[in-house]
Amino acid sequence: MRLDKYLKVSRILKRRTVANELASNGRVSVNGKIAKPSADVDVGDEIEVVFGNRRMKVRILKISENEKKSEAAGMYEVLEETYEEWKETL
Repeated sequence: MRLDKYLKVSRILKRRTVANELASNGRVSVNGKIAKPSADVDVGDEIEVVFGNRRMKVRILKISENEKKSEAAGMYEVLEETYEEWKETL
C-alpha cells in the first residue's frame, strides 16, 4: 500500500493530501529513511511522522484498504510519541 494512503486509512493523519504534503516535504520516514508519498509500506515497517510540534513513531501491524474508524487504531502500534514545547526568545 502507498504510504500516503496508509496514513489516511489508519487515521494517523486526517487527510491523504496532508499525508502527501508531509511526505513530499521530507517529514515522513519509513524504517529510518525519508520516504516519498508513493513509497510502499508493509507489515512490520516503522513510520515516523513529524507534524507541527508532534513527532510520532509507529509500527505497522495490519494493512487494510478500508477500515472502520473504531478499528483503525488496531492497524498500528505507537512506539514513541513526543510533543515539543515551543520556546519564544525575545
